[in-house]
Amino acid sequence: MSAQTLVPPSAPTLDVTGTPRIPMARLVRVEVRKMYDTRAGQWLLIAIGAISVLVTAGFFIWGKSSDRTFLSLMSFGGIPLAMLLPVLGILLVTQEWGQRTALVTFTHVPHRRRVLGAKVAAALGFALAALIAIAVVAAVLVPFGGASHPFQDVSVGLMLRVLLGVEIGVMWGLAFGSALLNSAFAIVAYYLVPTVLSIVGGIWASVGDKLVWIDLNQATSHLYEKQMTGDDWGQLIVGFLVWIGIPAVVGTWRVLRSEVK
Repeated sequence: MSAQTLVPPSAPTLDVTGTPRIPMARLVRVEVRKMYDTRAGQWLLIAIGAISVLVTAGFFIWGKSSDRTFLSLMSFGGIPLAMLLPVLGILLVTQEWGQRTALVTFTHVPHRRRVLGAKVAAALGFALAALIAIAVVAAVLVPFGGASHPFQDVSVGLMLRVLLGVEIGVMWGLAFGSALLNSAFAIVAYYLVPTVLSIVGGIWASVGDKLVWIDLNQATSHLYEKQMTGDDWGQLIVGFLVWIGIPAVVGTWRVLRSEVK
């Protein structure tokens, strides 16, 4: 007499091979939401908006009527953008590692390049939207400013250079944030590097003539002038490669290779 062998039924398997990956547009929306769903992001955005309003209102109230041109209003309103938007880019990259949310993010989206690309797109898109908002406010206020030629020297080329200057600042923050993966270190480095270069260039004139080719902060300031020379563009390209290109390459490698803990 033989005993009957019972074969347990096979456990059901979950097949996810046909699951479509998350669309890039949704990833960008998620990264945009990350800009304001943390306390640091919320206060930074509040600071940018409040300072922009105060600076623009102060200039409009106490400035000379002849100075209340479109470009002047945009310049004063854009000061907080140029100073603080790079910090927003830093926080957007480093918050995954500082707040230990990288495990969740990279579990949902294993392809880290797509996450990094979404962060870059979200930061650059937000900077574009912020600059458009400043331009709209300036256009609304300028008819009441009293300037005789409020739109003098305004051109498409100048506006594109202004946009490029703002976006370079954001990319600088993204590059430093990805290379260091630490919010505090990246913010300090972003503000310290231009200061050190300016001090060194001011003390040693002979060294300053050479440092101008890697001083991205000074090179970017030329974008807001009426005309740019070939040397200005060359200094901008070299500074971009040194302070954004190299850190971005290092940061991309770190984001793709770093162990998630």
